[in-house]
Amino acid sequence: MKKIQELIKLTEEEKNLLKQNYIKKLDSKDFLELVHMLNVSDEVLMKYTSSLEDASMEFSHCKNCKGLKECKNKVQGYLYTPQVENNKIIFSYQMCNYLEKQEKDTEYQKNIYLFEVPKKVKEASLKDLYKNDKNRIEFMKYVKTFIEELKTKKTAKGIYLHGSYGTGKTYLIAALFNELAKQNIKSAIIYVPEFLRILKSSFGEDFEEKYDYIKRVPLLLLDDIGAEYLTPWARDEILGTILQYRMDEELPTFFTSNLNLKQLEEHFSMTSSGKEEIKARRMIERIKNLTNDFELVGESNRK
Repeated sequence: MKKIQELIKLTEEEKNLLKQNYIKKLDSKDFLELVHMLNVSDEVLMKYTSSLEDASMEFSHCKNCKGLKECKNKVQGYLYTPQVENNKIIFSYQMCNYLEKQEKDTEYQKNIYLFEVPKKVKEASLKDLYKNDKNRIEFMKYVKTFIEELKTKKTAKGIYLHGSYGTGKTYLIAALFNELAKQNIKSAIIYVPEFLRILKSSFGEDFEEKYDYIKRVPLLLLDDIGAEYLTPWARDEILGTILQYRMDEELPTFFTSNLNLKQLEEHFSMTSSGKEEIKARRMIERIKNLTNDFELVGESNRK
């Protein structure tokens, strides 16, 4: 039986065809430029003509590319790249400069845990708020104070931000969290109605893990509080316990709501068991202890 090495040897005719094809490809400026960069013999290069042609085509795309949206390569943001190892050519996908920059620019987003909130909050920026939200000067003043206090004291009061539907409450807090995420401060933005619904249906290890993370995360936004279906369990065992822990540990906590604190207290008092004013008052006192009260006035940005 013939050895494998003998079976894969090329005939002279095949070698000639391979050489002719390789020489033909050298007419391409991009192909020629790429093989010269590899600094290896033509005898080696011609064995990889087809793959080198693919690589040179992507090489050409990258030279004229102005951004990720214009990427024409097979794998967006990556360049099919040849490298010489032990007189052989190995091909792999290398991240392009644009994708590398994007990854670096968005690295901070790993510090923010999002639970059922719009993806656009990932791009929320304080710079945009300064340009477009001049009517929110008092809020921005507080944001500046909060960041300074967090740097020096490692703790600060959060905000209870309330106002009508669609005025950008979540976006404002997300912009603050994104800024702090760039300083490697972890945070979580939780859409309260869905969070409570999911928790109720996921008792066990998963429940404990989610609950414990939300309770202890350095910065927390409880988004749209007051919109949830209220039960004594949700109010006392979940929200109440989270707020008590964060109050005791002085962990900055934020809220957004369509309800002011008086309306929220009324909401917390109404359960299937009847009106429970004392327990509702206890919840509001925790929120007041954790936050400063801000009202956001403006027209809805949603359509």
